[in-house]
Amino acid sequence: MENINIIEVLGYAASVMVAISLMMKDIVLLRWLNFIGCSFFVAYGYAIEAWPVAGMNAFVACINIFHLIKIYRNKGTQPQTA
Repeated sequence: MENINIIEVLGYAASVMVAISLMMKDIVLLRWLNFIGCSFFVAYGYAIEAWPVAGMNAFVACINIFHLIKIYRNKGTQPQTA
């Protein structure tokens, strides 16, 4: 059996994380898992010097962080019900 490179494992892990994130009903969990998957893809793209992969996933990771910040800020301003 051929040895699997750690960089390949990182790429597969990134793919799995992004795929799993897209199956989530909870938007917060979707954003977190997608952020982790995108971060793995950034590291993978950097490792194989695939700059479009790294750049696009860094952009998507920033979008996820932006939306997570909005979600957490809005949770703090929601009126409390008894």
